[in-house]
Amino acid sequence: MDHIFPEVHLGGIRFDLAAIFMIVITSIIVFVLAKLAVRGASVTNPTKMQNFLEWVIEFVIGLIGTSMDIKKGRPYLMLGISLIMYLFVANMLGLPFGIITEAHHGATFLGMELNLHGEEEAHISWWKSPTADVAVAGALMAVVIVLTHIEGLRRNRKHYLKHYFEPYIPFFPLNVIKEISKPLSLSLRLYGNIFAGEVMIGVIMNLGWVGIPALIVWQGFSVFIGAIQSFVFVMLTMVYMSQAIVHEEH
Repeated sequence: MDHIFPEVHLGGIRFDLAAIFMIVITSIIVFVLAKLAVRGASVTNPTKMQNFLEWVIEFVIGLIGTSMDIKKGRPYLMLGISLIMYLFVANMLGLPFGIITEAHHGATFLGMELNLHGEEEAHISWWKSPTADVAVAGALMAVVIVLTHIEGLRRNRKHYLKHYFEPYIPFFPLNVIKEISKPLSLSLRLYGNIFAGEVMIGVIMNLGWVGIPALIVWQGFSVFIGAIQSFVFVMLTMVYMSQAIVHEEH
């Protein structure tokens, strides 16, 4: 019996309860890490968490510096820190374990009937990386893209609008397509890598004890992939932001 994620429908809209649950868990973990990092902060005797946060800040500053002048990019420092911490935690959550329950046709959650995709009974998976859901990856992408367009219009309106017609006016449709392809590639890259990694973990676990060595190796590889995807997402975010606000690059 295949594992499915718990879904309910409200007003014709599909809600993935596992994704919503994991978004909340990820947000809580990131909030707690941030609070621990600044608690007891000291200039002369920094805590380990403070040192970790300072390393993250320096890392994000380095990412910003590779795509734009740091003075122009400093306003986006908190955006970069928030994204890289959230994405790393989100990408890692689906690795350590899973929560599976059985459900029969007509099963409900908080008074709402679960969608079992036509099955009389199914295994419901409640634990996954939220970024393994295309809607979550798409929402993160939408936030980034909307922010880049807003900042382009706010800080660099003339050159930002002009770049849609460069090098010649007939190139306008191609430039629009290019802008549309950016968010698609950004979200699908993140979703595809994390989702595929978790599917592979499920396949290996079905092998039983024979697959334990492969599972250990694959989970180590998945940690690496999750970290790389966090890095790539933030790096491309800063690249897109620099293209919107730095007119010399248009």
